[in-house]
Amino acid sequence: MPHATKILAVDDREENLVALAAVLDALPVEVVPVSSGRAALRELLDDEFALILLDVVMPEMDGFEIAGHIKSRPRTRDIPIIFLTAAGEAGEQAYQGYAAGAVDYLTKPFDPWLLRAKVEIFVELHRRTVELRHQAALLRQALDGVEGVEGAGGCEQILKALDDRMGRVENDVARLRGAHSPAPSAASAPPGEEGPDALDDLETHVADLRLALNALVAGT
Repeated sequence: MPHATKILAVDDREENLVALAAVLDALPVEVVPVSSGRAALRELLDDEFALILLDVVMPEMDGFEIAGHIKSRPRTRDIPIIFLTAAGEAGEQAYQGYAAGAVDYLTKPFDPWLLRAKVEIFVELHRRTVELRHQAALLRQALDGVEGVEGAGGCEQILKALDDRMGRVENDVARLRGAHSPAPSAASAPPGEEGPDALDDLETHVADLRLALNALVAGT
């Protein structure tokens, strides 16, 4: 069963593509390998990707030219690109890479732990973006039915969505209170272990609630 989050890996050397797939195997992603710029652009026409790992030096179309095509298309211009290049060429190509729209640069042979950590960040950002888009679409759909025959049902959907998000915020606050309690119970996490995660969750759920309220205000 394929993962929902896809990473596009572009390199003309098969062994490099195999190495990238092996490094990212522990993450909840599907690595789509292609060996040319044209193949990469074809994949981008049909699918959504969280990140592009792009080799700089390739025949026919190099990484900078491929990035130029990607950034010129409205559908793909916001996909982050990490350039991969040989260590001896990194200094000369860094400026050109960032000018072409790269968010980062890694030199070969790359540190697998570093690559995995960077990819994980962009995968999480993509996941949150997809969730927010989905929530906004649901709220907009509910708001579209507020007037007319389906008005009551639309209001009920909005109230349910707001109630759900408020419940998440309340749970996060309870987790924070338990994590920082002077005498936590045996079932509670020790102070400092759950706190950072709870803060991250609280920030996310407050943002979700704000999104819901903004959609409600915009539809009134």
